[in-house]
Amino acid sequence: MVKTNFLKNYSFSLMLLGSIALGAGLGVLFKEKIAVVKPLGDIFLNLLFTAVVPLVFFSISSAIAEMSDLHRLGKIMGWMVVIFVATGILSSLLMVLGVTVFPPVMGNHPVLSLPAEVSQTKNFGEILKAFTVPDFVHLLSKQNMLALIVFAILVGLAASLAKEDGKPFVNFLVSANKVMMKVIHLIMLCAPVGLGAYFAYLVGTLGADLLGSYLRVVAVYYPLAILYFFIGFSIYVFLAGGREGFRRFWGNILTPALTAWGTGSSLATVPANLEAADKIGVPRDISRIVIPIGATIHMDGTCMSAILKIALLFAFFGMPFAGIGTIVTAIGIAILSGMVMSGIPGGGFLGELLIVTLYGFPVEALPLISMVGTLVDPPATMVNSTGDTVVSMLLSRILNKRSEREPVG
Repeated sequence: MVKTNFLKNYSFSLMLLGSIALGAGLGVLFKEKIAVVKPLGDIFLNLLFTAVVPLVFFSISSAIAEMSDLHRLGKIMGWMVVIFVATGILSSLLMVLGVTVFPPVMGNHPVLSLPAEVSQTKNFGEILKAFTVPDFVHLLSKQNMLALIVFAILVGLAASLAKEDGKPFVNFLVSANKVMMKVIHLIMLCAPVGLGAYFAYLVGTLGADLLGSYLRVVAVYYPLAILYFFIGFSIYVFLAGGREGFRRFWGNILTPALTAWGTGSSLATVPANLEAADKIGVPRDISRIVIPIGATIHMDGTCMSAILKIALLFAFFGMPFAGIGTIVTAIGIAILSGMVMSGIPGGGFLGELLIVTLYGFPVEALPLISMVGTLVDPPATMVNSTGDTVVSMLLSRILNKRSEREPVG
């Protein structure tokens, strides 16, 4: 029996929804006059933008620096990343199909002015260029998030490889990361007021049609996430372990799945997932690596929501979400935003920030898609968390592992 306190675990999300609903109501009531509260939303967004660079740097670099033995991961890590990316692509493609058949915005939807620098597609040269900057000072801009991530990974690796000599620096990175987590926590306390004010402004200036789009978002995401959970995962586990693997998976996975739905946290579900993996028969040397790491970088549900957010922004800015280049770019950005930002406190907002900055959308695009993450969080977390156990089963099959409990494969 999974004991969760829904109101406690989702109290902040419910508070956000309440403040956004209040702001939307004020926007409908006062229309353009409500623009007077927009500075409150600007203050919140500015604080978030200011903290994003040091937060991302210290979070990623400290996580890598704390890995005491990078070599022991070896083949497991390599195949794990391959499977993470592959399942992320498949889940993203499912959502691409969903938003194509059932667009999140229909009819007379609000169209915002499109900045000249926004591009639907990114060519190979543009993508490569985004991973580096010509000078260190450019890393301090939120416009260069990919380059910052690469630099943070290099610093973390160097600190780990320095061993004893690097320990004081590793301690500094870890301490700084904890401080930045507290900073984000303090900033997020302002989110109900900031987002409520910004939604009042958006609804007041764009009209109540904006709200109808979010109902369509829920109507698109929930059925597809549940379909992916039952059908997609069933296919994966059958490939991993045949009928016996299928039986063991569905006989043991519902408790962690309900835990993820109830807590809204992949990290909180790690113990339940590890126990389920043991009962399924996944070798411990695989499950003890894949499931904890997957809780922070493997996010099929997040990839699906990222595609939905991108499609929503395209509609709001009058851009067609169609064409091979557009779809490939969207999937790449969705996987990146899910894998890189998921382990960071407030990572949903930061993943959304990555989407906005990589495409070059203006600042008002961030509040527009922040609502999506809040609405779809329960099923997204369930898909994210359960996918980690699925990947551990696939990986045990690929590596042809055996254990005393007759593991899958």
